[in-house]
Amino acid sequence: MPYTASRPSAPQRARVAAVGAGWKAAAHAASCGAVPGEVARHHEHAAGAGQCCSAVVQAIEAPVGAVWAVVRRFDRPQAYKHFIRSCRVVDGDGGAVGSVREVRVVSGLPATSSRERLEILDDERRVLSFRVVGGEHRLSNYRSVTTVHEAAPAGAVVVESYVVDVPPGNTADETRTFVDTIVRCNLQSLARTAQQLAVPA
Repeated sequence: MPYTASRPSAPQRARVAAVGAGWKAAAHAASCGAVPGEVARHHEHAAGAGQCCSAVVQAIEAPVGAVWAVVRRFDRPQAYKHFIRSCRVVDGDGGAVGSVREVRVVSGLPATSSRERLEILDDERRVLSFRVVGGEHRLSNYRSVTTVHEAAPAGAVVVESYVVDVPPGNTADETRTFVDTIVRCNLQSLARTAQQLAVPA
């Protein structure tokens, strides 16, 4: 069943118009001025034929350490990704590269489950990446990279980029709009979660 996502707004169209084969999500990510060059390379996605990619940036009024503490928990994505109903680690310990998790999503989405492999977990540079390797969903060959960066005066900036196959029956614009919406909702939820954790007891 094709997605029934709404059409992009004018600002969204301006941003996604540059997305395509060879487009680097780092170019958009770096526009916030907070992404070091050695980390920005992780957001470079060369979309092949039948694929699309994009990036979403979220400013958070919380210490970078508090934000990263939530993001780095590959075994607990439901802490801020509210579209996820449950998660269990099926291979590895959830904290080492190569670990695999199986998540089940809430009803109402064009998916029921997703099996995901941890590709990068770099605490020094605050980089997490995972790849979808199975499950019942329509986002084939999905790979995501999330990075967390310090931002003045005492906040953080989170950049999440991805590359994914365009499902049969959908356009690249429709796919980007759908996935961008999910990612944006997740990062807004991350902001609320990190800000609550950062409040002194």
